[in-house]
Amino acid sequence: MTDPVGKLPSELDQLPDRDAEETAEWAASLDAVTEHAGPHRAAYLMRRTLQHAERAGVPVPRLLETDYVNTIPTSAEPAFDGDEAMEARITAWNRWNAAAMVTRGSRFGVGGHIATFASAAWLYETGFNHFFRGKEGDGSGDQLYIQGHASPGIYARAFLDGRLSEQQLDHFRQEAGGNGLPSYPHPRRLPWLWEFPTVSMGLGPLSAIYQARFNRYLHNRSIKDTANSHVWAFLGDGEMDEPESTAALALAAREQLDNLTFVINCNLQRLDGPVRANFRVVQELEAQFRGAGWNVVKTLWGSAWDELFQLDTTGALVRRLREVPDAQFQTYATRDVAYIREHFFGTGPALAQLASVLSDAKIAECFYTSRGGHEARKVYAAYRAAVEHKGAPTVILAQTVKGYTLGKGFESKNANHQMKKLTSDEFKGMRDLLGLPIPDSAFTGGLVPYGHPGADSAEVRYLQERRAALGGPAPARRVRAVALPAPEERAFKALEKGSGKQEMATTMAFVRLVKDLMRDKETGRRWVPIVPDEARTFGMESLFPSAGIYSPLGQTYEPVDRDQLMYYKEAKDGQILNEGITEAGAMADFIAASTSYATHGEPMIPFYIFYSMFGWQRTADQMWQLADQLGRGFIVGATAGRTTLTGEGLQHADGHSHLIASTNPASLNYDPAFAYEIAVIVKDGLRRMYGPEAENVFYYLTVYNEPKRQPAMPEGVEEGILRGLYRFKEGVAASAEAPRLQLLASGTAIHWALEAQELLSSDWGVTADVWSATSWGELRRDALEADEALLRGEQRTPYVTQALEGAPGPVLAVSDWMRQVPDQISQWVEQDYSSLGTDGFGLSDTREAARRHFGVDARSIAVAALAQLVKRGEVPASAVKEARERYGF
Repeated sequence: MTDPVGKLPSELDQLPDRDAEETAEWAASLDAVTEHAGPHRAAYLMRRTLQHAERAGVPVPRLLETDYVNTIPTSAEPAFDGDEAMEARITAWNRWNAAAMVTRGSRFGVGGHIATFASAAWLYETGFNHFFRGKEGDGSGDQLYIQGHASPGIYARAFLDGRLSEQQLDHFRQEAGGNGLPSYPHPRRLPWLWEFPTVSMGLGPLSAIYQARFNRYLHNRSIKDTANSHVWAFLGDGEMDEPESTAALALAAREQLDNLTFVINCNLQRLDGPVRANFRVVQELEAQFRGAGWNVVKTLWGSAWDELFQLDTTGALVRRLREVPDAQFQTYATRDVAYIREHFFGTGPALAQLASVLSDAKIAECFYTSRGGHEARKVYAAYRAAVEHKGAPTVILAQTVKGYTLGKGFESKNANHQMKKLTSDEFKGMRDLLGLPIPDSAFTGGLVPYGHPGADSAEVRYLQERRAALGGPAPARRVRAVALPAPEERAFKALEKGSGKQEMATTMAFVRLVKDLMRDKETGRRWVPIVPDEARTFGMESLFPSAGIYSPLGQTYEPVDRDQLMYYKEAKDGQILNEGITEAGAMADFIAASTSYATHGEPMIPFYIFYSMFGWQRTADQMWQLADQLGRGFIVGATAGRTTLTGEGLQHADGHSHLIASTNPASLNYDPAFAYEIAVIVKDGLRRMYGPEAENVFYYLTVYNEPKRQPAMPEGVEEGILRGLYRFKEGVAASAEAPRLQLLASGTAIHWALEAQELLSSDWGVTADVWSATSWGELRRDALEADEALLRGEQRTPYVTQALEGAPGPVLAVSDWMRQVPDQISQWVEQDYSSLGTDGFGLSDTREAARRHFGVDARSIAVAALAQLVKRGEVPASAVKEARERYGF
């Protein structure tokens, strides 16, 4: 069956048509317009009709793409709230100093980027003067995600403001002496200025969305009034190709995050060339964001284009703009006017007629410089529209020229991202263009000078007055120390007592501990449980009805399991962030929560629990972002190890996350074997991260899904648990001459080591002491610090060396991880050292079979132990062969 106009069947054919004759009349009218006025006129009428319907509240699908023109026409621009000429002078100084800083640094080969800020200068200046709230006013201020490559311009503005000195600018990318400026926004390196690390492209937009969402979370849970906080994320159009950049667009729209604005600097260039050489990235991004439910504001053309659009009575100009690919438009910006007349306007009679009344100067202005992102009024109008829009986040697509004002050698050149300096002559040309009072005599010694109008100049006073009215300097990071009281001991004591005859996995032990801690009267509400789906796998369903799952809408439906005790409860003030299948989103949640102590002055205690094999290996870049942003909290890799998750196979077996985690200096990594170890570690973690002398660290704990009896905590082991090693069970020697060795084990491997201890004693007369290695990483960290102390002339023995001092026999380390994990400590162990591990790919089988496959089960440990003793001549050489035969190898 076909519809009245002879098209293919559609979903409309399934809907009742109560007046088919009226429908046919509408279709006939459209056909008539198409025939007599052309398809462009028909398309225009349809778009206007859909636009009118949308404004009238008629539920019709939105247009995903609009014409290649500004969303806000010149006639609708709001009055500019400021002194445009003054702001132009401020922007000129910032442009100059940003370029000067990078150029001066090029003497030392440290690099830097000039062209990005040159294109985006007005995008930042307009925000700083009119929109970005500081932290000295009410609330938390705004959160600014600055485009990493634009950092020189932010430093230049801080210099103008008096927050940075010339000496500091001259140490851009030279941090070793302690006075330098980091290359990009790095809070750990410059913690009073930067809040959010963004230069690992793609992570900025993802984090901005979850930050805006976390602001709402705090507000809805009545922890902090964030109603006036707005999140601004400055991005490049090339950056939007990163999958993380667009991964959470639907979340932002679904949760109506109108406290969020993306500003995408569409200079049409990425690092080595055009973003979309044969296409139009602005139109693509508009469709993508509109389709996701965002409010889209296009700011493409400067005021010089107004005359061209007024002369375009046929629509030919707009149609031509829609069809020119980005790479060609970039070429126009580098060619002479004759080329533009021929290749842009010479494609049709209507365009040729339009060009005939335009002067060469007008065409040059339009195609070389006049972009919406370079004009304060255009940018101001877009920002005003963004903050006033309700019910959805906004993206501003601002078109600019990369390298703008830097001269023909920079502007729109494919290589300008890698161009690190201007010549003196190029600087003088830039000076003349910007109208800066910098004499030729200031160029001395081959150095371009910094420029400053004076601390009491009109420009600086204007800048500071504007910032004062908006709540103080920005960007800025402020930490108001708020120590949390230690929770009651009851929750920890429950794990320290052990589980008696009951078996309990360490995953369940951790969840039970947190559940009890969430009941604490003082700090319970500050816990932020985060899980990327499968909360029930980790035994967290008991938290659903008590803590609730956060949803800004509450629960608008009756859950299917409402009649069950642990039903699926969503609530506007819910505490759990249940993210669905997105480890990247869960990590972004964690980062926002873990840095709330600085962003909002409200310390929160996030714990993020996930399948360990989908944590570090999938989101390690975000772990570095977390470290850079000085986050605090507990990351928990559950169902850890290579052999504990039966039946899941190669990709689901984690034997390496501790190795990856060990590369992050801010991560304190523990592999606890018993519930009481978890209690000790979490208790000390709360002290270290949330006590009076809070540290900027976070914890990575691995826990297992293998039910075991949990012993009571022995006396005096707390220090060993925290430092990484203690003797859990001393072997009983049959005689003073019995061979002896030391078994070091972490996590679930301690159970195999204990079985091996029994085998060695009963079958071979060998005595083994079993040690719990709670943290190979902390043992190594301490040893490295001892080595560093030695270089300073201080003598200090590593803790692992002290702990094993005098322990008889060789040391054999075993874990459910690759051998590199326990081998981290080998050089500081004085005894003969060897290790067993789960190197290689995982496989599906029973735990017992998998452990035999990797050679880490109790019998394999016994054979390996005997082999070490054979080398030392302490047991007969035949012992290993006999053991292999006895144990069925």
